[in-house]
Order: sequence, then structure tokens, then C-alpha cells
Amino acid sequence: MKKITFLFFVFATFSLITVAQEKLLTMEEALVKQRGSLAPSKLTQLMWVKNTDSYSYIKTGEEQELFICNASDGKVTNAISLSIVNDELKKIDIGTFKIFPVMKWKNEKQFTFEVLKDGKHFFLAFDIKSKKLTNEVTTEIEAENTDVAEKTRFVAYTVKNNLFIHDGKNNLIVTNDKDENIVNGQSVHRDEFGISKGTYWSPNGSLLAFYRMDQTMVTDYPIIDWASRPAKNENIKYPMAGDKSHEVTVGIYNVTNGKTIFLNTGVPKEQYLTNIAWSKDEQHIYIAVLNREQNHMKLNSYSVATGLLEKTLFEEKHEKYVHPMHAMVFLPNASGQFIWQSERDGYNHLYLYNSDGTLVKQLTKGNWIITDLAGFDPKGIKIFYTSTTESGITRNFYSVEIKSGKTTRITSGEGTHASMLSSSGNYIIDNFQSTTIPRNLNIVSTNGKKSRTIHTAKNPLAEYKLGELSLFKLKSESGDDLFCRLFKPVGFDSTKKYPTIVYLYNGPGAQMINNTWNGGGDYWFQYMAERGFVVFTVDGRGSNNRGLAFEQAIFRNVGVVEMKDQMVGVEFLKSQKYVDSNRMGVFGWSYGGFITTSIMTRYPDVFKAGVAGGPVIDWTYYEIMYTERYMDTPQENPKGYAESRTINHIDNLKGKLLLIHGAQDNVVVWQHSIQFLKASVDKGKQVDYFVYPGHEHNVLGKDREHLYQKVTDYFLQNL
Repeated sequence: MKKITFLFFVFATFSLITVAQEKLLTMEEALVKQRGSLAPSKLTQLMWVKNTDSYSYIKTGEEQELFICNASDGKVTNAISLSIVNDELKKIDIGTFKIFPVMKWKNEKQFTFEVLKDGKHFFLAFDIKSKKLTNEVTTEIEAENTDVAEKTRFVAYTVKNNLFIHDGKNNLIVTNDKDENIVNGQSVHRDEFGISKGTYWSPNGSLLAFYRMDQTMVTDYPIIDWASRPAKNENIKYPMAGDKSHEVTVGIYNVTNGKTIFLNTGVPKEQYLTNIAWSKDEQHIYIAVLNREQNHMKLNSYSVATGLLEKTLFEEKHEKYVHPMHAMVFLPNASGQFIWQSERDGYNHLYLYNSDGTLVKQLTKGNWIITDLAGFDPKGIKIFYTSTTESGITRNFYSVEIKSGKTTRITSGEGTHASMLSSSGNYIIDNFQSTTIPRNLNIVSTNGKKSRTIHTAKNPLAEYKLGELSLFKLKSESGDDLFCRLFKPVGFDSTKKYPTIVYLYNGPGAQMINNTWNGGGDYWFQYMAERGFVVFTVDGRGSNNRGLAFEQAIFRNVGVVEMKDQMVGVEFLKSQKYVDSNRMGVFGWSYGGFITTSIMTRYPDVFKAGVAGGPVIDWTYYEIMYTERYMDTPQENPKGYAESRTINHIDNLKGKLLLIHGAQDNVVVWQHSIQFLKASVDKGKQVDYFVYPGHEHNVLGKDREHLYQKVTDYFLQNL
């Protein structure tokens, strides 16, 4: 048996609770209400008021109010009722709200919100002193991807594949491409490399950088609309591994003169333009240019006036891959220095650079990662960040002094801290959770002298029978710590043997286990524990937030070390007398679906039943950006692709296997599952199957309850 290191045990029955826990979760409660009425309570829209040390939140109830409070003592300094906002909305005939609209602070005096009516977007500003409402901008019908410039309040937006700007008076046409396969102002590279949008306003809001994506060379892929009569084909552009990729350029539009210049980002055109950032003086724009092989990144500076390359500030190379995820961030002082996040030493850390690309020093270092760069104090003396310094499953908030390198831990308590920094850098809003603490919201001074709790959530599951939750570590064959989560059945009896479900993902970019409420898991795990199941998860090599070597262990051979680490978990389970090793099931979605089908066909004697949702079956059918990072191209790595293709091992299948797929899946296209089914027929293997019409990669909304009922029934029937 592998060496086991127990971190802690959390008994969800809480001995201090004297009220009998008799209720069982319904499927609706486990799937829908876990993010609603059964989620740990919080303060609605809790945020900092810009340029102040005040915070605001919405007081819910019969009359909703926006409360503004002083950070030092919590006293309410202003309150705006929803009825006052609605009275102002009536004056401009836009309608009224039943709950407070989603808002942002424009400055210390005004908050803004957006209203969609008759297809138009109204961008409104409310003055907290005068209690008056101003309609700043109205966009045209069909506007999407709206992006507001903070200073000018100009609004960039897209209509279909073209980009427009409303400058407060007129709708300006930025692009006018007739070919719908040329897309402007939208996210590119299939949202990889930290890209989540397609427009980037300059600091003063008079210039707009935007992506232009030419997909004309990418093969069409059919997505069938089954709701039409007859069914209708809707092609998407889907660049598969080894095939032609789209070509991206970056334009800069000048609102003042109406002209656009495109940056000369060079060749080859099949490259990735990521992490866009502006210089403070708007004279330069910076892009991390990554080659298609993803092993060579150049941080380039371009002239905003001419679009020409000015300089490569520095380069990063790696024999496997470089994965830039964060744009450079300039210090708030006048030094012109900036912070760059990099995994070059094996862990994501902060590096201080001069504006000419000269490295000043590495600011943080250690076998842990920075998960969030929160900001600076106004003078640029300190940087604030969240990291995994204590453990891969915890998060704490820190500061580091730029000059001395001195680091200070600001948050306290074993668990997960999600922190928002005030504009002054004097305070944070600390959202703290652990396996025993549903949620504490605290105002904490960054000098460590003050901490005040403003909200404590009650245990939302106090009335329910729950399984015992534990988090612990196992060792992989390579000596790495593997974090594990285990739920024991309700009414656990150590003399009995229980059926067991292994829930997994074990792929890049995701972490299943955290020291947070319910261990980072869904209430469905507790639902199954209530019905007599052990539920187990292990985050094996390849998963997120453990450093580069841990993730890159899967390089060119996805599905190999992941399965080995899952088997470490299986061996642990088999060593527990209460686990019935003849009644074990496995369940995963997306990458987890790939690992599920891999295990069911490569380790056929382990699991009696498996459920694979949205599974990758053949990586040659998955998108370029993700697949080629971890596998290279099919032409470069034919052996790796062949070994990972689960239909090549279908002869081995013994257990019951259910495949589930969304019919409109545009991420892991439906063809994956269809291929597996065809191979099953060819090989005489019986496989169960279910499809969700109208759903893409994830089955969401009311149908999610149906999905998990189907998964539950499958395990009840077969285990």
C-alpha cells in the first residue's frame, strides 16, 4: 500500500450541532440549489467603491438597498434604495427592476449598470449624491461583446462579425468585412492563453486595440440544429490538431480620426497573439507572440503610430511548451517598470522588468504558484497576490515589497482566501472558506493590524444527513504528492462493504480538490453518500496549480501517467476494508470523459461501470491550440496519438459503459462519441449511450438535474 499522509478529517455531522440531521438531499437540491438557496450565504454584489476605503453591497429583502460602508468601522455612510433607482428609470421609460441591477463603480460618486431593452443596450450612470440617473450611451440592436472605456465611456461592441464604437453621439463603423468568416472584436485562439475578449481600450480611452481573426482557411464543421423541420446544418470553424489554423492580426482604431492601423506581427501567420497590454503613454502596445509549436514566446513592443515592431523585450523558450497567461502590468509609479508572470523556473512567479525589457529581479520564488496578482499600493512599493505557498489546496493573500523582496502573509486561517484589494491598497475584502467554514467575509487591513468580520454564513446543510469528508495525500510512482478527497456513506459502518464511485478530471487547467466548502466538490457527492456510496477523487499529474513539471508529465502521452495516478487511488481504495472492490464505478466529463474511457479500455478489470460525458476519444479531432500544446501535431507524434485513441483499445472493454454527449457540442464535437459507438458495434461490444439535444459541451439549466439522475440511476443499477 502507498504511504498515506492525512492532512485533516472533517466530520460533516459537526458534534456541536444538537439539531437532528434527518433530511436527505433531493436531486434538485444537490444540482440546482447548491448554487442558490443551499450555497453558503454571502453579501450580494460586495465590492470596493472606487478611489475610496469604502465597500458596498446590496441589502436584500422586501426593499433592496445599496449600502456603502466605511472599511475601518463598518458604519453605513450612504444607502440607495432600489425604489429610487426605479423612479429614475421610469423618467427615461426604460422599465424597472425587481432586484438591484448588476453594477460597477465608475468613480467614488457614481455607479453604472447596463439595461437591455428592445435589443438595445443602455449604459446608465447613477449619482449617489444627487440621486439622478444619466443615460451615457445607447448601442444599436444586436450588439454583443460590449466593452466600455473607463475614462471616455465610449462603448465598443460587435454586430455579427464586425466591430463598432458608440462615442456618446454616433455609432462609428470600425470594420466592415463582408465575409462572415473574418471576425472582428471577438475572442480568438478558442479562448486559450488567458484570452477572454477581443477588444482592449487604451488608458485614456481614445484608442481601441482589437483582434481580427481570418478563418477562411479553416475547415467547416457541421453542427446540426435538430429543433428545425427539417433539421438544419449550421457550420462552425473548428481547427483540428495538425490542420490549418486561423490567422489573427491586431488592429488599432483611433476614435479621433477614424483611422485603423494593423500591427506588423509578421510571419508565419499561424501564430498566437496573446496578453495584449498598453503602455501608460499610449505610444506602445505589447503582445506576447507565441509560435504554433508553443515552445517559443516573444514579448514584443509595437509602435501605436505605425504598427511596426519596435523591439522584442525578451523571449521565453521551453523544450515542451511555454504557456503565457497574463499580460504585463505596469507599476503605478513613474518608474516605467512592469511585472511579468512566468513559469520559467517551474512555478508561476512574479518578475520585475524595466520598460526596455531588462530583467531587474525575480520577486517571488518557491515550489508554489501565484494564482492571482491583485494589484499594488498607490506608490508602487508593494505588490499584493494570492498564492499556494502553504499547500496546493489552500490559498492565502500576501504582499511583497518590491525593493527589499520582503513577503508578508496578510490572511490567516487554514483554507481558501479569495481577496479583493481596495484602490488605496489599505484593505482587502477577504472571502474565506474551508471544509469546516461555509464562508466568512472579512475586512482586513493590509498592514495586518485590523481584521473585522462583516458576514458569517451558517452551515446550509445543517439539517441534512451527510457523509464524512476527508482530504489527504497519496504518493505517485514519481514521488509527487497527490491530493485526494473522500466522502464516506451516511451512517458509515466500518464492518460493511460499500460500492464506490471515482469521480475524476485529471487534466490540465483544472483542480478538483481544494480546502474549501465541501472540499471543492458538488453536493451530488453527498447525495451519493446518502445513498450508500463511497465517493473518491484524486488530482493526478497533469492537473492544475502544482507547477510545470507536475502538469508537463503528460506531454506527448496524454492518458498514461493520469491513469497510473488514478490507479494509485484505486489501490488505496482496495486497501480499505469498507470498499467493495467488485462494485467500483468511474465518472468524468470532458478530459475526465477521456480518462474514463481510457481506464475502462486499458484497465478493464478495475471498474464494473463507467460514465463518460463529452469524452475526447481521438485527439486528432480536438482543437489545435489545446491539443498541440500537450501532444504536438499528429504528424510529429503519431505514436502518442495512436496510444491515446481509446477506440484502439476497445477490444478490452468488459464493464458497463455509458457515454453522454451534447448534440450541439462545439468543444468536444459529437463525432468523438459517434466514433466510439461505431467501433463498439464493429467489435461486438455493448455500450450504453444518451444524447442531450440543444446542449453544447456542458448540460446546463434544468436538464442538468436530468443528466445527474441518469448518471445516478446507472450506478444504482450496476453497482
